[in-house]
Amino acid sequence: MPGHPLDRLSDAFISLIARVMTRVNPKWLERNRYKLEEWRLMLYALNRSPTGIAGLILAMGFVFIGIFGPYIAPHSYDFSYIAATGKYKLYWLAPPGTGGAILGTDDLGRDLLSQLLYGARISLVVVALVLPVGISIGVILGLLAGYYGGAVDEAIMRVTDIFLAFPGLILALALTSALTMRIAYAIANNPWLTSFVSAVFALKPSDALNIAPTLAIIVALWLVWWPGYARLVRGMTLQQKGNVFVMAAQALGMSSREIMFKHILPNILGPLLVFMTLDVGNVILVEAGLSFLMGGQIKIPEWGAIVQHGSQYLVNGAWWLLIFPGLAILLAVLGWNLFGDALRDILDPRTRRSIEFR
Repeated sequence: MPGHPLDRLSDAFISLIARVMTRVNPKWLERNRYKLEEWRLMLYALNRSPTGIAGLILAMGFVFIGIFGPYIAPHSYDFSYIAATGKYKLYWLAPPGTGGAILGTDDLGRDLLSQLLYGARISLVVVALVLPVGISIGVILGLLAGYYGGAVDEAIMRVTDIFLAFPGLILALALTSALTMRIAYAIANNPWLTSFVSAVFALKPSDALNIAPTLAIIVALWLVWWPGYARLVRGMTLQQKGNVFVMAAQALGMSSREIMFKHILPNILGPLLVFMTLDVGNVILVEAGLSFLMGGQIKIPEWGAIVQHGSQYLVNGAWWLLIFPGLAILLAVLGWNLFGDALRDILDPRTRRSIEFR
């Protein structure tokens, strides 16, 4: 197999993992030598997938900006050039490049670049809160349904069908509308919750109450995101349940919990990881769409709310208020989709070999 410029970086990364894990457990390398070699081959295949590398760069760029965006933003998300300079005509819907506004300003004179950088934090937090909960519920229910079958399978799948019968976006929108006021009341009456929400979303404490619609979206997505994973895991569990290693574990007297989580789950992690990677982009897109449909909060730099608010000024020629936020959403979603597609090919040994020897 011919060398690739990124192979040295991959080798260094694998060696770093080996050194770290060996310090934690001296016998780890001996037990996982073949696993390390498999990871090395996966990275070699990724190095030879241009779309996979592009997707990984975009995905890691989204994570980086989501973490460090508030610290590298030129201004605070609520900074206004109009208030700072007193020049209303110059900075009202100022086009890109006006003064210090690289991407322009909105109708309040706020710096659009700073808002987008802060907005990446909000989108990243939403993904980090929605997917683990939704995946955990779906995986547990899917394992139970597929492994036990019978009445357990029937009960879990009928509940899943009920949730799938409703359009996910409409159900999430209804749940968000019902939960927003209750969450706002909880934030207003709990100072510790105000401080926590402000720190996590990189907001000022005075704006913590305005994040209630986004928190309602997170709770709503918890309730509508698990059915797809439950269906997927149930199907894969049914396939794995008939394998010899499961029968051998049952013959050895292992408990059902050990068989499900120590034998079946590790063997279905590949497709599950691909599905989860693709879902990162879906969460970003759905959250932005719900925020757009609900009108958003003008004081919160959320990507969907920025698009919704900016659409009102398209007639004034403020195209940048739609193009740049939309481009941010597009690149974030595209990056995770490209990386997910490449990961699907890499985790399949047959397609991985074709990539390696292309």
